[in-house]
Amino acid sequence: MVNPLIWLVLTILDLYTWVIIIAVVASWLISFGVINIHNQFARSLVYALQALTEPVFRPIRRIIPPMGGLDLSPLVLLLLIQFIRYAVVYYAV
Repeated sequence: MVNPLIWLVLTILDLYTWVIIIAVVASWLISFGVINIHNQFARSLVYALQALTEPVFRPIRRIIPPMGGLDLSPLVLLLLIQFIRYAVVYYAV
């Protein structure tokens, strides 16, 4: 039987993982000109994704700045989320 609080924490971490992945893919699509941010829906989606991810990316970028145009903050954050997931599951048992 799974503790409901642990289930909630793991679900939120899973959802935030998908938000990070979608934000990274959206930034690539904007960079390659596939998504036009002059479109109102696309612009609002990109702004929503930035509002959800930038507050968490910013402290990581202060420690590990983008190197040659390569931003490693999403990767670091995904690794941190996986660490938190395993820690929650480990200490829940």
